[in-house]
Amino acid sequence: MMLSLPRWAAIAASLLLLSPRAIAVPTLGDVELNGGPLAARADDGWHWVATWTSMPQLVESSNMPPSPFVCTTISSTSPSGGGVFKDATLRQTLHLSVGAERLRIQISNTFGGSDLPITAASIALPTGGKAGVAGIDTSTLKALTYNNGSASITIPRGQVAYTDPIDFTVAAQANIAISIYSQAGQSGSSITGHPGSRTTSHMQSGNRVSTATLSGGANTKHWYFLSAIEAWSPPTTHALVILGDSITDGRGSTDDGNNRWPDLLIARLQQKATTNLNLSHIAVNNQAAGGNAVLSGGLGPTLLTRYKRDALQVAGVKYVMVFEGVNDIGGGGTDSGTQNGLGSRLQQAFQQIAADCKAAGLKTIGATITPFGGSGQAYSNPTREQTRVKVNEWILKSGTFDATVDFGGLIGDPSVKSQLARQYDGGDHLHPNVAGYQAMADGFPLGFFE
Repeated sequence: MMLSLPRWAAIAASLLLLSPRAIAVPTLGDVELNGGPLAARADDGWHWVATWTSMPQLVESSNMPPSPFVCTTISSTSPSGGGVFKDATLRQTLHLSVGAERLRIQISNTFGGSDLPITAASIALPTGGKAGVAGIDTSTLKALTYNNGSASITIPRGQVAYTDPIDFTVAAQANIAISIYSQAGQSGSSITGHPGSRTTSHMQSGNRVSTATLSGGANTKHWYFLSAIEAWSPPTTHALVILGDSITDGRGSTDDGNNRWPDLLIARLQQKATTNLNLSHIAVNNQAAGGNAVLSGGLGPTLLTRYKRDALQVAGVKYVMVFEGVNDIGGGGTDSGTQNGLGSRLQQAFQQIAADCKAAGLKTIGATITPFGGSGQAYSNPTREQTRVKVNEWILKSGTFDATVDFGGLIGDPSVKSQLARQYDGGDHLHPNVAGYQAMADGFPLGFFE
């Protein structure tokens, strides 16, 4: 059932109670105060839909910005030492799914150890429309504002903030460039980001948010602070959220190539939209992180502690996919008792996630865990393989999810089912290559959206 804006706002507000950390979501009043097309369309069921997301996590020390954009010196403004992006501009490119004429940007300080001051920010199309470039098309440049027109904002630790909505036309699958300048920088050594961006971010000293090309600074393949881009969309547009680990995060894909399997699914949806217009209105959101686990350990918050934030609270969400568990199985002991316990607890976790999604009126799809057997792969073990098979059979046959996709079968070796097919093996017997990611995108059941 399509939700009207007042009902959508009420649900969004109630979902905040499910999260262990408060997340700032603008109310309908915030939207209407901006007037213009937003207010005019409020009665038509238009709503915010996430067209890009990046799972926020605490940035590990090895993934902090390169020198000189990170500091370890103790000072009066940073008595505990550390600090990032002081008097520096950070430019990042993001690959959107659906197009729009109006956007807003969510900036996260969820894991920051201190307040995050932003002095200025801008949006533009990147040079040549490409990902990972340092330049922008200045003819498309616009300043970003907050709180109905303020050029700057300080985001409290543990919180997120939105920019004001901005009229900015983008096509489906477009790349955009967001530039952020902080005069004071963020103090301390705890910041929010997404290490597995597979996309080059650029930085330069000084306020360069309007500069055509950043040069003479540094670059790194991580994202920082940005957690969502939302598109003001008609009622027919909805979001698919994919909860996953490094396989969905794109390890084995091409840097700056936007060829993770969710990116390739976006391309397939837009291609098929020439004959099925409904598919052009599906926004695909990648809420995965390398090393993530469902139950415990791993990198970033576990799936059980983050799925409400990363799925149920995503703007415009209608579909949720769960494709995770390999790090739990592969990181667990090889004795049968441990593995049997892991298998049962994974099933219980998936049941809980699916039940909460369904209670919120969302459709769910479960994906089988892909093979990880092979010489030199630390996860490879016969007992662990038994758990993978057991969990996969349950995913496919239990009826827990509204739909399923057998990724394990799609890219597994038909003759040695514990291993990836050779043509899809990225080299470590765990992560697919781009051909494998293409096979996954091609095998996704588009009927799920009907």
